[in-house]
Amino acid sequence: MPVVFAGHGSPMNAIEDNLYSRTWRIMAELMPRPEVILSISAHWYTKGTKIMNEKNPKTIYDMYGFPRELYEIVYNTPGSPETAEASKALISRETSYNNSWGIDHGTWSVLVHMYPERDIPVFQISIDADAPPETHYTIGRELRSLREQGVLIFGTGNIVHNLRLAEWDKVGEGFDWAYEFDGFVYENIMKKDHEKILKYEDQGNLAKLAVPIPDHFYPLLYALGASDEGDSISVYNRSCVLGSVMMTAYIWG
Repeated sequence: MPVVFAGHGSPMNAIEDNLYSRTWRIMAELMPRPEVILSISAHWYTKGTKIMNEKNPKTIYDMYGFPRELYEIVYNTPGSPETAEASKALISRETSYNNSWGIDHGTWSVLVHMYPERDIPVFQISIDADAPPETHYTIGRELRSLREQGVLIFGTGNIVHNLRLAEWDKVGEGFDWAYEFDGFVYENIMKKDHEKILKYEDQGNLAKLAVPIPDHFYPLLYALGASDEGDSISVYNRSCVLGSVMMTAYIWG
């Protein structure tokens, strides 16, 4: 299976027919059908690494103040306890099973377009808020072999995500620094220079603006770790909304 990173942006993308939702559908059409989807979402940000092994994970509505239609979405896929167990065995650091969470909007707002039938098992692995970038990348690398078993490793966040600086009238526009940081990441993904991306904080104030909190950035590192040197790289949705949220998506393989 390929590896995917998707910039998910606003939860409203789940119910809107727009450039992003249409592109996610196209991305799914271009890939083999997964046997299982392993999602690393910006919105399961925890102390330690947690793995969901629920047979029937619940849909999580981890957002506030949106239209009722959004809260009526139920992404009721089965889980995959077997793949969760295999994942736990592959990860070298201490992990634990935890089913207090579920399929959150970082995951379902994209998958509702990619796989609307809801018949592919989905489970999530959390992001340890205290771990350095190298740890997240290493976990992705350790999970890479799951690709050979039909597992889609799916990172969902945003390469640039700074809601404190968002300007709600900049619907399809971005600040210069947002494009610059996205360009830095793009250049090094295409060159397959992952080390520079892991050391993104070396970009100084640019990194502080683009990644004030790394929850939305770290899912990219899992995808990079799971990618392979021989993978082709495709880029989608390379645009900005609200001035400070980049929607860029990648497929490796």
